[in-house]
Amino acid sequence: MTDMSPTLKIALIGNPNSGKSTVFNQMTGLRQRTGNFPGVTVEVKEGLLKFPSGHEATLYDFPGTYSLYPTSSDEKVVASVLTNPADPYFPDALVYVADVTKLEKHLLLFTQLLDLNIPLLFALNMSDSATDLGIKVNASKLSESFGVPVVSISGRTGHNTMRLILDLEKMVNRPPVSGNRTPFYPLTESEKQVSEAIRQNLGIENPYRALLLAHHGPWLHFLKPTEKETVLAIVSTKNFQSLRAQVDETLERYDRFIPISQAAVVSPPAFPNTPTDRIDAVLTHRLGGPLIFFGVMMLIFQAIFDWSVYPMDWIENGFALVSEFLTVQMPEAWYTELLTDGILAGLGGILVFVPQIAILFLLITILEEVGYMARVVFMFDKTMRRFGMNGRSMVSLISGSACAVPAIMSSRTIGNWQERLITVMVTPFISCSARIPVYLVLIGLAVPAIKLGGVLNLQSLVFGAMYVLGVLAAFASGWAMKRWLHRREHSFLAIELPVYRIPHWRNVVLNVWEKVKAFIVGAGKIILIVSIALWGLSRFGPGNAMDQADQTAQTEAQQLSLDTVETEGLVQQRRLEASWAGQAGKFMEPAIRPLGYDWKIGIALLTSFAAREVFTGTLAVLYNMGGSEADINDRSENAAKATLRERMKSEKFGDTGKPVYTLATALSLLVFYALSMQCFSTLAVVRRETGSWKWAALQFTFMSVAAYLGAWAVYVLFS
Repeated sequence: MTDMSPTLKIALIGNPNSGKSTVFNQMTGLRQRTGNFPGVTVEVKEGLLKFPSGHEATLYDFPGTYSLYPTSSDEKVVASVLTNPADPYFPDALVYVADVTKLEKHLLLFTQLLDLNIPLLFALNMSDSATDLGIKVNASKLSESFGVPVVSISGRTGHNTMRLILDLEKMVNRPPVSGNRTPFYPLTESEKQVSEAIRQNLGIENPYRALLLAHHGPWLHFLKPTEKETVLAIVSTKNFQSLRAQVDETLERYDRFIPISQAAVVSPPAFPNTPTDRIDAVLTHRLGGPLIFFGVMMLIFQAIFDWSVYPMDWIENGFALVSEFLTVQMPEAWYTELLTDGILAGLGGILVFVPQIAILFLLITILEEVGYMARVVFMFDKTMRRFGMNGRSMVSLISGSACAVPAIMSSRTIGNWQERLITVMVTPFISCSARIPVYLVLIGLAVPAIKLGGVLNLQSLVFGAMYVLGVLAAFASGWAMKRWLHRREHSFLAIELPVYRIPHWRNVVLNVWEKVKAFIVGAGKIILIVSIALWGLSRFGPGNAMDQADQTAQTEAQQLSLDTVETEGLVQQRRLEASWAGQAGKFMEPAIRPLGYDWKIGIALLTSFAAREVFTGTLAVLYNMGGSEADINDRSENAAKATLRERMKSEKFGDTGKPVYTLATALSLLVFYALSMQCFSTLAVVRRETGSWKWAALQFTFMSVAAYLGAWAVYVLFS
């Protein structure tokens, strides 16, 4: 491998919590990007590595992996890549990153990589922590025992990072050694027979890679159907017991590398009670631990609200100023409205989420860097498994109270695909901040402001009940999906609880930046397209319907002696009725009438699919609150809602003359918005995270059915 070129591919591999990503950031800096492995949603970071000689290479940060016998989707991807030399991510060289303070736990995967005969460099990370703990490591002895270069580094401080890069360059420039190195793990007679048969039939050079195909053949997607049949036939003919062989191999490897580790690492006497142990005694307490967690998450939830207010206002006001400027400077034409009401409104709808996303991932990343989130997973894993999820799902569900978009993105930490899928599918049931304006209007309309027992406000109880309803729906849906999906493989919690450390702020910043960029680029383009489409549906109508709506509105205004402002409001209302969106609302009315809704509510349901909070704005226009939109905005928020409620109370069905907004209708709408997927932003992110519109469509369908049936039941009950 003497040809150094930009196409040289080097992979960073290591166990979770080995500090691998920190080392990756030290080696690449800002010259990196995040993508997905082909065909799956598992992430891979890719960065440009510049050697001192001027040559360059592509550095990949593979997902954290404990073994080449995978138990999660992340580990399956790594095993798939390393068993397929034709894979676009198959590396020319490996850098194995291990936590030197827990070396024995990190040597299983390392010795498996040794037997794949890929050029390998051993990076002993966290050397600074080892020094603080009094641990001494003989890197030369490890290098001699394993036959690979060994470098002691610190990803946190950057110590020896340049030495690591120099040794890596020497290794990839070294002429290839003819033949295979002596395998660390000698295959048993049974394994030799299976490996040799697969090598001869599939043309594989490395014996251990052939053995891995025997273990993983049924799920390795790169194998052709005929190749899978061949592997299965060999395994069956040789009576090869895969699970038993994996256990025996793992035990044999431990027996071989533990003496090497003990000879090269000198540790001081272990103290029974370390600072981490004392902290864990409080934070992971059976009763106190969950209470502390909920307290921490509530503080995060509150911070997302408090800290995001100003930047979100700046974004909204900035777009409003730009829109106002363009409206004044550009001629009155459809393309001006497209730019201001469609494109700019769509961009504003995308970017206004950024502060919440950034703050959420900032705080969650800090907790992960400190080591606390690993404890959360441990504490809640058993409880969440009853509902088809795991401990990591708690973070997503609680984050969904602020916004489902970043909450669903945070589910990437869940390794098992089914548990992650269930978490993604049920998180939107949790009432988010966008539902609050809808709740406030409808609760103020339907629920009297009385106190029960002179203490509890009835409106507050109903408001809280909406959150409880969402939580119950999420857990019930998770329980049902767990049984519907029929899990084929059990998920086991394999997690290392790291010692508590001060966050590495470079990691924190880079992680937040990656998540924000992923949202803007990934979900943002879909949101923008839909926003423009919704503008078009509200701006145009069939045939000359819009012209007729203008004429009708002007005639009505003259008959009613309306002033200019009132006339403009009436024109907007009639144009909306005549638009494609209005026609859709009337088309929907027979379907939503059993819930107590008229066609105007149908339009609000349709337009609020862009964002739930659009519901109140749509109703404000539909019910023409006695002035223009500017007048409405000049009022206080509470006054505007109070006025809107008065107009809603006076609204009647055109055919029966009965009031539209009865107690039953308002409660029905509350339940509908608590359970329905009325947010395309969330749907777009679900599609991105699952990699398929299939799951997004299924989620939209079952949430809509649940919302419809729940709203219908409430309407019938209270009518």
